[in-house]
Amino acid sequence: MRNIFNNTQIAFSLKSDTELDRAYFLFKMIANEPLVRIGTAVTNFAIKANLPVEGLIRATVFDHFCGGVNEDDCLTVVDKMFTKGVSSVLDYSVEGKEEEEQFDAVLEKTLKLIAFAKEKKAIPFAVFKPTGFGRLELYQKIGEGQQLNPAETEEWNRVEERFEKVCKASYDSDVALLIDAEESWMQDPVDDLVEKMMLKYNKTKPVVFNTLQMYRWDRLDYLKKLHEKAKNEEFHIGMKLVRGAYMEKENERAEENGYPTPICASKEATDENYDAAVKYMVDNIDTMSVFEGTHNEASTYFLMDLMEEKGIKSDDDRIWFGQLYGMSDNISYNLASNGYNVAKYLPFGPVKDVMPYLIRRAEENTSVAGQTSRELAMIKTERNRRKEK
Repeated sequence: MRNIFNNTQIAFSLKSDTELDRAYFLFKMIANEPLVRIGTAVTNFAIKANLPVEGLIRATVFDHFCGGVNEDDCLTVVDKMFTKGVSSVLDYSVEGKEEEEQFDAVLEKTLKLIAFAKEKKAIPFAVFKPTGFGRLELYQKIGEGQQLNPAETEEWNRVEERFEKVCKASYDSDVALLIDAEESWMQDPVDDLVEKMMLKYNKTKPVVFNTLQMYRWDRLDYLKKLHEKAKNEEFHIGMKLVRGAYMEKENERAEENGYPTPICASKEATDENYDAAVKYMVDNIDTMSVFEGTHNEASTYFLMDLMEEKGIKSDDDRIWFGQLYGMSDNISYNLASNGYNVAKYLPFGPVKDVMPYLIRRAEENTSVAGQTSRELAMIKTERNRRKEK
């Protein structure tokens, strides 16, 4: 069991030699931090200047990390992955839009994705980002306890209505809904809203899932308090557990504004916090459902071991493992081949609009120690294995 993630034949069974070579080239580029910075600047300039680079982006980084330009475009990838037992979470990854019209467009897209998932066994979850439904500054203002003016109050009411519509649609369609976490300074009102939705729609099982970023040292306490509330008010908890994606931004803002950082003191402390939350949820799995979003092999094994200790079957629907499309295929496909529930986050959207997501992905890979070198080592092993056949 302990070495299942080293099987590169299973990990890359869906990749052609050409796709494997492209992956190797991309991760070699991402491993070079100055190159990522230069590439990001050049790409941003080329897109803003309307230079004809979309075809190049589409054929390289976009096709590696994204499923397509729209949901229908993703179906080939969805169906292909599902032949290996890996499900998909279609993630509309258009970021940075701040107008009401755009928020309504994201709402309609999310409702469409819920309907899409209802008809497709290979898509067990829908997902959205809170800033897809409202302005970050509005969440922040509420989180800081500031008084909203009448226009902002109306604006917030519309945000609540969007949450309500998608959660009701998920409940009516029996499709689980993942709600992503973002910056800590906007998260409190999101948590409050999601709790309201859980109370309403998670009465018999988890339908609405919040997200805990476990690099925040306060999140385990939050989970425990939420559990007490769930016991008192009789609802189930759905939770996606991730480490977190905004560490540098969080630390810099805390230092600039003179408050203690919400981030754990070390990588080790984050890992301990993450595994403690996993254990807490598995210990209370009768009223909880966990989506473990991680590229960390040790944490994945930790959850697998807990399931074995407690006699929980590998395909128990209350426990899911998740990774991003284009990354950690050694974890995703080997888990699936051993009967576990696995879902890949499959980003999609127009090439230009998805570029902020792709740039963030490249920067995160560059900053996460060991992630890129691990990807490269696995790809290299598989290339060598194929040459020796």
